[in-house]
Amino acid sequence: MIESLIQSDKELLVYLNNLGSTSYDAFWLFITKQLNWMPFYLLLLYLVYKKVSLKTLGIVLLVIAGLIAFTDQFTNLVKNHFARPRPCNTEDIQALLRIVKCSPTNSFFSGHASNSTATMLFLFLILRRYYKYAFLVFIFPLVFAYSRIYLSLHFPGDIFVGMCAGILTGTLFYQLFKWLERKYKLV
Repeated sequence: MIESLIQSDKELLVYLNNLGSTSYDAFWLFITKQLNWMPFYLLLLYLVYKKVSLKTLGIVLLVIAGLIAFTDQFTNLVKNHFARPRPCNTEDIQALLRIVKCSPTNSFFSGHASNSTATMLFLFLILRRYYKYAFLVFIFPLVFAYSRIYLSLHFPGDIFVGMCAGILTGTLFYQLFKWLERKYKLV
């Protein structure tokens, strides 16, 4: 069963990765860099700032910092435990891939997927109170995570599990935020 799942994961990666072309490589290399998304992050924080007090914004920023640190460390713990090579370093499929970028680090599961999903879920749960189209924040983790497949840095299963981990940690840290909101009477 596990071997069949791993083989299907490899086949799906080869298919999705080969949809790319050299004319789009620079775009996806740009997409995959966290710092390039800084204007988007600042826009989201501005949208939060417009609706909450400075004290609440400070709590939001502290919770986001804790969320990213926790999610990142949890991801690294799992990566080190499973030690699954990245697709670009997986011998039986290397020749079938368009390797745009490679890294010697482990693949399972995607930190890009877990962190972006956790952060966007957390912000969505706050912003949905104030903005009808807050759900659009989920475009970011989907595009961001797909960039990892395009570049041959992650298997689709790495992305899926990373997003599931992000949903879990985003929800937990939102619950922490709600508790802090009640405790410090921020609502």
